[in-house]
Amino acid sequence: MEILPILSTLRRHKITATLIVLEIALTCAIVCNAVFLIGQRLQRMDMPSGVAMHELVQVQVSTIGSQPDARARTQEDLAALRMIPGVQAVALASQLPFTNSSSNTSVLLKPTQTQPTLNATLYTGENLGRVLGAKLIAGRWFQSDEYMDFAAAASNQKAIPDSSRIVIITRAMAQKLWPGENPLGKTLWLGNILGVRVVGIVDSLIRPSLWMGDNAAQWSMILPLRMTVGQGASYVLRTAPQDRQRVIKTAVAALKKLDPKRVVTEQRTLDDARVEFFQGDRAMTSLLVGVIVALLLVTGLGIVGLASFWVAQRRRTIGVRRALGATRADIVHYFQTENFLLATIGIVLGMVLAYGINLLLMLHYELSRMPWMYFPIGALALWLIGQVAVLGPALRAAQVPPVVATRTV
Repeated sequence: MEILPILSTLRRHKITATLIVLEIALTCAIVCNAVFLIGQRLQRMDMPSGVAMHELVQVQVSTIGSQPDARARTQEDLAALRMIPGVQAVALASQLPFTNSSSNTSVLLKPTQTQPTLNATLYTGENLGRVLGAKLIAGRWFQSDEYMDFAAAASNQKAIPDSSRIVIITRAMAQKLWPGENPLGKTLWLGNILGVRVVGIVDSLIRPSLWMGDNAAQWSMILPLRMTVGQGASYVLRTAPQDRQRVIKTAVAALKKLDPKRVVTEQRTLDDARVEFFQGDRAMTSLLVGVIVALLLVTGLGIVGLASFWVAQRRRTIGVRRALGATRADIVHYFQTENFLLATIGIVLGMVLAYGINLLLMLHYELSRMPWMYFPIGALALWLIGQVAVLGPALRAAQVPPVVATRTV
């Protein structure tokens, strides 16, 4: 199939050809970026948590009035929760992954720094790391005599003993602070007040809230601070996946029995918390899929309409070609080649436009650069849709008999 006759024909229909090229270009640009955004959202929803997601449940209670015996009440609660059949471990945590809470601090390598090196989340709670199932990859966990009450530490940080001035951090945070170095034994500063020594590294522990972006999702640490009731903390229980719903009901009943005046503000599995946390991302993904389907459908219908219009206009020309010996396969191939050329021009323009849109998103929404592999994905999709859309009109054109060439209008 020679290309020049096809190009000559397209030049005689410049407006129609230009419109279909622009439609394909716009579709290509939007589809490439939409597929990229979907990939980003799916990757975000699949990010590692660093905890035993399928084994954890959260029960949060709110007390009424002051709690002068808060520490004793906490120990009583923990003892009752540990007695529940199927409960493997329990802790009172300041916050949990995927709960959208936010307890953070600036982290410095020297107390004299004017700008923090990074901002990290503070997890607190006795034995919290082990209860959550975080994987310790270097160093050690806290010892029981290294914990102190959260309220005492918060009221007077200078009174924190040296034995409690320690911290466990994530691998990602360690690499950010001391790239290529061994972080164990090094000191970091919380604000410019409290210096703490790194005694352990966990592989991963996601922040409860990703308000600083996905790149900082693993910048978190655990401090040896003991929580008590009345501080907005949550009981976290670890159990077998199949026992979670039963454990939740039993735990709520046990806590209400100890203090009927308490209000249960949250009772759910951590899997449910994760589903709720990413519901906006799922909605965005569904919306983008809808946009892609709609654009591809409109583009396909546009190609069908254009091809049908050209077949109707060229019946006499098609008849002449048939009379000169062109087969039905030649006619189909002609329209497929014509569509392929238009699609290719539109795809090239669309890729340039897609790159420009990606730069705009990077500038205003802190999106990462779109990998090159998304361009051929969009191109292949449009080439395929173009060939499928033009097939029907092309087959109708192939049915035009040679006798049409001898007819007069």
